[in-house]
Amino acid sequence: MAKKKRKKIRKRIIISTIVLVIIVVVVVIVVKKSRVQPIEVQTEKVQHREIIHKVAASGTIQSEKEVEISAYNSALIMEITLEEGDDVVVGQHLISLDRTRYEASVEEVQSRLKSAEAALVEAKAQKERAEKLYTDKHISSENLESVIARFQQAESSVEMSKANLKTAMDNLSKTTLLAPQSGTVTQILKEEGDMALGSGFQADVLMTIADLTKMEVVVEVNENDVVDVSIEDTTEIEIDAFQDTVFYGIVKEISQVAVVTGMGTQEQVTNYKVKIRMLEVPVGIRQGMSAIANIITDVKDDVLSIPIQSLTVRSSKPVKMTARGSKPPGGGPPREREIGSYSSKDEWEKPQMVEVVFVVSDTMVEGSEYSSKKHRVKGSKYAEQREVKVGLSSETHYEVISGLEEGEKIVTGSYKAISRELQNNSPIVKKEKRREWGNKKE
Repeated sequence: MAKKKRKKIRKRIIISTIVLVIIVVVVVIVVKKSRVQPIEVQTEKVQHREIIHKVAASGTIQSEKEVEISAYNSALIMEITLEEGDDVVVGQHLISLDRTRYEASVEEVQSRLKSAEAALVEAKAQKERAEKLYTDKHISSENLESVIARFQQAESSVEMSKANLKTAMDNLSKTTLLAPQSGTVTQILKEEGDMALGSGFQADVLMTIADLTKMEVVVEVNENDVVDVSIEDTTEIEIDAFQDTVFYGIVKEISQVAVVTGMGTQEQVTNYKVKIRMLEVPVGIRQGMSAIANIITDVKDDVLSIPIQSLTVRSSKPVKMTARGSKPPGGGPPREREIGSYSSKDEWEKPQMVEVVFVVSDTMVEGSEYSSKKHRVKGSKYAEQREVKVGLSSETHYEVISGLEEGEKIVTGSYKAISRELQNNSPIVKKEKRREWGNKKE
């Protein structure tokens, strides 16, 4: 009996020991899980630097001055003296049209002029005789006036014939098309033997000449950015065809008329055309090439700045929404997944979002939601949520107007930590950078 009793006692001790070990393990696991783990972050000191604000827009290259050559008179194209890509100077012969009809018109008008001049000579002689007879009182004044009238009509016929001859000669001269400006032939739209349709109202373009020594970039700037752009703003130009090369230009014209796409839809976009004169034109540039223009609208030297990725938004003190429609009928969760709480007056309180950065601090900010003992981690630092006001922005940094001092260390990464994980007083630890050489990590 004593042996059986001792076995029972030993069995109970073993079972109790196992249960105690399990309890200790569970408690350790629970404590470890409840303990806040520090978040790995990258940091950087707040410092002064130059902030350059740029407005980016895309567009195409075109010549500042381009003329379209068209015919005033309709005629067959007899000769085209140039090819696309040829250079021309002012007054150079470009295209010859069929002259036959216009030469015949000149000859016809010249013949009418000769007849009119002969009639004028005869009328002049009659006028002189009539004046002498009237002086000798052999004819009446009515007869003299009739002779003088015929003389004036003959003079008018001569003047009209001369005017018609000018018109005919002008039409004949326009069968030879000359270059109105120096430049390069960029396009020929007709061939020899084609009909040039002449018109004083609707041009039938035969050829295009552009001055490729003076080029411009035409870009479309969004309505939100165009208000910052001014005439003579300096511009950095990147052309797709010229990799790793930056050209410079100045804004010369800002359109007053909007270019609207997707009118009446959710994708509606309103832009304004901006013309930028290139200060240096590279050899080999062509019209229609794609380009990106970065228009420098403002520059500030030696201002306090932070990296763009360090700025995020967090909730500040909640602000009361309007009572009407703020609380869903019959209670329940707030509409539109609003974050907040109901006040004592049964009004929905919605948090106000503010721009903040996380400052690296050695101690916690007392009174914060995350300031209890369980959030304290030995050997780690803490992220202090700090509201800031920013101003001018560059491609990489914001100007800091208020909220930070030079030399303070702020969190700059990772994106996940800044955008979602970090809260006020979150324990943080600096992420160690690993050097990589080939596939080995040191």
